[in-house]
Amino acid sequence: MNKRKIEFYVGLFVIIGLICTGYLFVVLGEINFIKDKQYSVYAFFTSVSGLKTGARIEMAGVEIGSVSNISIDKERMLAKVELSIDQHIELSEDIIASVKTSGIIGQKFIDILAGGSDTMLEPGEEIILTESSLDIESLIRKFIFNKDDK
Repeated sequence: MNKRKIEFYVGLFVIIGLICTGYLFVVLGEINFIKDKQYSVYAFFTSVSGLKTGARIEMAGVEIGSVSNISIDKERMLAKVELSIDQHIELSEDIIASVKTSGIIGQKFIDILAGGSDTMLEPGEEIILTESSLDIESLIRKFIFNKDDK
């Protein structure tokens, strides 16, 4: 083979390798190029200990979105969680959003309990009813170090 053919095949191999690498980043990293498939609603919690950006949002055990941002609301002094919900899912205004744990020491996620209202949340609105995460560490500390004065 002449030098020109070898260079062509090496270049082709490099290009195919870069395309495959890019594909793996998109698929394994779950990168969404189209953001209009989801809409955002907000929930406020007293504690979101252990909840991370990218955590899943479930309703009846089915994933319906992900946590896109966690911040502090300076007016209310509460944790403000931005929930990105799949466009085809409609949430009623009286749903309950809870911070839950997968298993005993698993990852935190948001569990949505469906409501019965006919009024649906619009993009950018707030979920009124929330339940914060259970802090197992403080419960254990309270149980161990609690001294009964009898």
